[in-house]
Amino acid sequence: MKSVCKCFLLLIAIGFFTSESLLAQEKEYYPDPDPLVQQKLAEWQDLKFGLLMHWGPYSQRSVVESWSICPEDVGWATGARLQKGGENYFDYLKNYEALKNTFNPTKFNPEKWAEAAKDAGMKYVVFTTKHHDGFCMFDTKYTDYKITDKDCPFSTNPRSNVTKEIFDAFRKDNFWIGAYFSKPDWHSDYYWWQRFPPLDRNVNYSISKHPEQWKKFVDYTHNQINELMTGYGKIDILWLDGGWVRKKTDAEISEEYLQSRKEGIYEFNSQSQDIDMPLLAKEAREKQSGLIVVDRAVPGPQQNYLTPEQHIPDTGLPYPWETCMTMGNSWSYVKGDVYKPADELIKKLVDIVSKGGNYLLNIGPGPDGEWDPVAYSRLQEIGKWIKQNGEAIYGTRIYKVFGEGDNIRFTQTKDGKTKFIFLFDFPDKAISLKEMELNKKSKLQMIGSKKKLSWKQAGNGVNITIPANLKSVSEHVWVIKVSE
Repeated sequence: MKSVCKCFLLLIAIGFFTSESLLAQEKEYYPDPDPLVQQKLAEWQDLKFGLLMHWGPYSQRSVVESWSICPEDVGWATGARLQKGGENYFDYLKNYEALKNTFNPTKFNPEKWAEAAKDAGMKYVVFTTKHHDGFCMFDTKYTDYKITDKDCPFSTNPRSNVTKEIFDAFRKDNFWIGAYFSKPDWHSDYYWWQRFPPLDRNVNYSISKHPEQWKKFVDYTHNQINELMTGYGKIDILWLDGGWVRKKTDAEISEEYLQSRKEGIYEFNSQSQDIDMPLLAKEAREKQSGLIVVDRAVPGPQQNYLTPEQHIPDTGLPYPWETCMTMGNSWSYVKGDVYKPADELIKKLVDIVSKGGNYLLNIGPGPDGEWDPVAYSRLQEIGKWIKQNGEAIYGTRIYKVFGEGDNIRFTQTKDGKTKFIFLFDFPDKAISLKEMELNKKSKLQMIGSKKKLSWKQAGNGVNITIPANLKSVSEHVWVIKVSE
């Protein structure tokens, strides 16, 4: 979602991505010059594996988070509305916002989540404090559209400020804490002004005609983020979504409009939605020193790392990045969702880490405040693998190449003295590698076994012999440690 190439700015801003635009958005990166941020990023790159959670009243309907109230004629928006009785848009919006009045996740137990995530080897958490629909999962004083409002039945629960409870529980287990926050707010009268009907995901009025209304929205956004940076303990990452809310030049606005008509995506509201990100980041870091700010899909110094969504870059990226991806098919809770097998999740983790990235894996809690039992099972399987092979994951960096073919990946320690070879399939014969450099001092050992592996030079590469009885030392992915 990152590119400064103007021909792709529209696609980035509206969140509509083709395979071509996915590649384009990952070409530009602007390092933040703050040494504290750079140090924090280097430490974050050691963590490798994190948890993302999308959660809100929408979980009661098993629909996509927020997007069903977006009036665009796109599948993930209109489809959800049609599935829920074919209500017209305004009736649907009214009923959607009334979900606040029945949201009562009485099984909410963030310690249970933290324990499961920790056992799976996760090191940081990013939680949706507010998604695009504007519902706040924290005790903000700037709106009553929140979980702690008196009309929400969960407000009487002593743990109703779920953001604080989640951050505290995970922090006790030594997780880094990330606050997801949506820049657009479809409930706020400062963004979707009730004077006009909403047209698409964008602000529904002319900012140039009504600058005072936009100023209210900017202040509202800054105030809520300052709340999160002040009253919720140590925050490590501010993860901002809604990349169409950003400052734009006149040239960008004109080109975006022309591109939208050419692409035929939908009528695009081409305005500069400037919320003064430099000031916002400065204010946040005055309260949270070294804070990593992720202004997704907006190239510039406030996008400290890039976040490819639901895909893994073919060869990785030459700067800090993280693939965010769902464990199931949906970001939000959907009853009966199909979760990816543990084998696939582990191989995706290895593939991402071998290419220099982090893996942010999403689980959507249900309306009762629990995860699907399958999610716990998947984390348990991942944890079993990572407890044995974690030294090949945490704190590593990309080797001179990320792997060979489809089924072999590499990592190395930061000093380059130890290398790791990941095998997605257990070989039935000696493996031949052309990219892994070995010398006379190189010692090879399958992690999980004390037996040394024999190898020999073969032409421009090396052949490694792996006894068949070593298949039982691991599952899913086998790891060879190469040391001097």
